[in-house]
Amino acid sequence: MNVYDIIKKPVVTEKTELLRKEYNKYTFEVHPKANKIEIKKAVEAIFNVKVEDVATINKKPITKRHGMRLYKTQAKKKAIVKLAKENTITYSKEV
Repeated sequence: MNVYDIIKKPVVTEKTELLRKEYNKYTFEVHPKANKIEIKKAVEAIFNVKVEDVATINKKPITKRHGMRLYKTQAKKKAIVKLAKENTITYSKEV
């Protein structure tokens, strides 16, 4: 798997911004089959930083209803990446 296939996009919310400012942790949406080692290597290769720790979160699909129709949301996987103290990642925010 290519490193650009592993990291899909950054997750930017109030909670992730707090993690970024307080603990130097960045949150990314990643490929569902990627493991922690692949995520670490991908972040280090793409952003040229040193990664200390990776935590992953699997979000299961949820069944929802729209009128009589049932559908499932897409399953997602997020990774919270802790960087070394001297490293930071800059990414643009979409408005």
